[in-house]
Amino acid sequence: MRRKLTMAVLILVSIILQSTVCQMISIASIKPNLLIILTVSFGLMRGRRSGMLTGFFCGLLTDIFFNTIIGFNALIYLWVGYFSGNFYRIFYDDDIKTPLFLISVSDVVYGIVQYGFLFLMRGRIHFFYYLGRIILPEMLYTLILTFVVYQILYAINKKLCMTDRGGTSSFVS
Repeated sequence: MRRKLTMAVLILVSIILQSTVCQMISIASIKPNLLIILTVSFGLMRGRRSGMLTGFFCGLLTDIFFNTIIGFNALIYLWVGYFSGNFYRIFYDDDIKTPLFLISVSDVVYGIVQYGFLFLMRGRIHFFYYLGRIILPEMLYTLILTFVVYQILYAINKKLCMTDRGGTSSFVS
């Protein structure tokens, strides 16, 4: 129950930060993607199921608050969570290289899928312009933010794992 409540709070905080703080710190209309960081991180740390659920709810809230098509982002984030969850068994939580790689790949794939379905279908065929001006800068900005956010998510996950195993400290005082 504590894990579910914590995940719900993390998803809500991330969507609020994505829509407020990330808008304020955007550079040339490029903002980091906190929801990709959250989805990939918990997929890596907790496995496919957790990654998929986190991704689905992150995407669903993104669809509800920002898009007219309900389910589009939910499906993309679900697949991102599933993909990153496949690396759960071969990944060391405290190593930052794997999350950086997977977050960068996931962000680029997310951008390409967004381009393919939201822009290409409307006849906008300037892919390399979109890649160079939107997708790659967003990936770099997300990677820079990953160094800080991943450490926080790692500490939260570690605390949750301790309480799940019956450790002496509790996550919620």
